[in-house]
Amino acid sequence: MSTPGASESPRTAIILLNWNGWRDTLACLESLLGSDRQGFVAIVCDNGSSDDSWEQISRWGRQRLGDRFSAWSLGEQWKPDQQIVLIQTGANLGFAGGCNIGIRFALQQTPCEYLWLLNNDTEVAPNSLSEQVRRMERDRGLGLLGSTLIHDAPSRPVQCFGGYGFNFWTGRVRPFPFPLDASHPPSVPEVEQRLRYVSGASTFATRAFVEAVGLLNEQYFLYFEEIDWAVRGKGFRLSYCPESVVLHKEGRAIGSAASSAQRSEQSELWLTRNRVLFTRTYFPLRLPVAIAWMLVVALIRGLKHGPSHARLLLRGVWNGLKAPIRPLPTMNEWPAETLQAANRQALPVDGAQPAVRT
Repeated sequence: MSTPGASESPRTAIILLNWNGWRDTLACLESLLGSDRQGFVAIVCDNGSSDDSWEQISRWGRQRLGDRFSAWSLGEQWKPDQQIVLIQTGANLGFAGGCNIGIRFALQQTPCEYLWLLNNDTEVAPNSLSEQVRRMERDRGLGLLGSTLIHDAPSRPVQCFGGYGFNFWTGRVRPFPFPLDASHPPSVPEVEQRLRYVSGASTFATRAFVEAVGLLNEQYFLYFEEIDWAVRGKGFRLSYCPESVVLHKEGRAIGSAASSAQRSEQSELWLTRNRVLFTRTYFPLRLPVAIAWMLVVALIRGLKHGPSHARLLLRGVWNGLKAPIRPLPTMNEWPAETLQAANRQALPVDGAQPAVRT
């Protein structure tokens, strides 16, 4: 294992989004520090948390890493020996908006060749990073790469092999027809044949992909960003790295889950809205089919679980129909909330209020 303070060039920028989840974030960072490849910089974007995430992560970073940790402020230039950078986004910008802050920072301030978008409620195996870099170096035609995601449950079931299929008529995820058995994973060609998008819990991208395709689409706020990215990146291949194993606690922040019966109302509402919005944006001629299918689902849910479930789905459909289709964010345009937050110095370890630069 490499020494954490080694001077290995940070070829990978790892983007973590924190929202009221500093305990999960610190567990994820500890797992990254245990990686057998230390050539990375982890960029933690705190998405306007209302708990004490900023203070907790700042205190941990300074105690754990000293000068190799930085709480970023406006005008500060990243230094190659800084392994973890904490950025305050200034507000809850959604998944895409928060991650885009880290992507901008990575591309503008670091020499990274790869970007790893990683959920903060994950923990990575020691070889996860090195295996993904190795896979990308073997196949230069790849744009996005997924990991073997394992549920954080006693039996350690597989969540997915890299990502999922997708039905572009109904807007529904299409699981692979493989047993979810980590000891007998499908072959990479089998996955590539069915893979339509890489799971957002662990998305490994080349710098070339991000520079060509652009930032994540912020019109969704939550869900469908990774599908949107894959659709826009048609000139790049998607693939799967079975040796990169990532433990995923799934849905800690908003109550998302694979089963509709386990999802929170907020999660279900955003999923339904964004199915409609995604289809409107890229496949408008298929929109009547998608809506008809969702109306059938609403009827079934209403009969099975009660009228409130049907009304929730109908509200999501309506929200997706009336939502504006917005232009993609640009690389150099930082949100005003982030610039305002970054104009303050980082909190010191003792928790004193930050000073404001004049």
